[in-house]
Amino acid sequence: MKIARHLFLVINIILATACFSQQRETFTNPLLPAGADPFSFYKDGYYYYTHTTGKNITLWKTTSIAKLQSAEKKIIFIPPPAGPYSKELWAPEIHFLQGKWYLYFAADSGSNIGHRLWVLENTSADPMQGEWKMKGQLSTPEDKWSIDGSVFENKGQLFCIWSGWEGDTNGQQNIYIAKMTNPWTIVGKRSKLSAPELDWEMHGDLKNAWDPPQVHVNEGPEILQHEDKIFLIYSASGCWTEFYALGMLSSSANSDLMDTRSWKKTSIPVFKQSTENKVYAPGHNSFFKSPDGKEDWILYHANSQPGQGCGGFRSPRAQKFTWNKEGLPEFGVPVSEKILLTVPSKQ
Repeated sequence: MKIARHLFLVINIILATACFSQQRETFTNPLLPAGADPFSFYKDGYYYYTHTTGKNITLWKTTSIAKLQSAEKKIIFIPPPAGPYSKELWAPEIHFLQGKWYLYFAADSGSNIGHRLWVLENTSADPMQGEWKMKGQLSTPEDKWSIDGSVFENKGQLFCIWSGWEGDTNGQQNIYIAKMTNPWTIVGKRSKLSAPELDWEMHGDLKNAWDPPQVHVNEGPEILQHEDKIFLIYSASGCWTEFYALGMLSSSANSDLMDTRSWKKTSIPVFKQSTENKVYAPGHNSFFKSPDGKEDWILYHANSQPGQGCGGFRSPRAQKFTWNKEGLPEFGVPVSEKILLTVPSKQ
């Protein structure tokens, strides 16, 4: 009888410990005190995360995006003191393509008008190891101002999407797409998929802050693939305003993605500020799946107070999203920093 009672107590302790452990598997936003334009790539059990620092490219390695605070991190690229990619390093993205690691970022020589896309390459199995080498400029068609480059593959074809200017000095940011022959080479012409035209995209005339001043903005394009659909999620309105929000284009995976007519633009934001939750100017997002592949998560930056603009107050945040019966993503609203979120599901 004593043995049975002892076993009963042991089992209850184990169950209670398991329940307590499960309850502790939560986190709150933000994931880090600061970090704009967050991006992650999952491979072989690890997330490789990066965000804009402006002066270098830093990479984090973790088994859980929710644990970035304690994750291993390493500066993998320090730009030269001068030259076309020496200043204002923006929106880095890491991808594993054709057996190698590639990192895309925008940079200039000290003047915004010179912003272009650049590519680093690493042949090591672990991107925290090996050597990151400058592969060169990811030259976009017509060599116009280009930032926020991202790549994706559909039906065996590699594509690049980015935010750029129509001309040399106009300053309006549009979303473009072009085909690639390899991870560092764009070929052919560009197609304009989106331009700021809807009322909610037109906030934020900013004079005397850029050269030339930014007027209207579509930027930060990211691809979300689901079943036979492709979604392009982008940021619009000025990041210096609380109206910065996410818009969406959608297309069939079987259509000609270079044809603007293949894409349908949603008329309202799909993710925007929540004054109730005190989350302002959410944007420049990316996506990741939980380690078990069963959950979809959005990774984005936002401010905690109004009026904090495009600077160092922006911090990375994550939350789970779902799909509706029409197969469209439903991102909900940005969650409060006080809300406990369950960590992404594991095997």
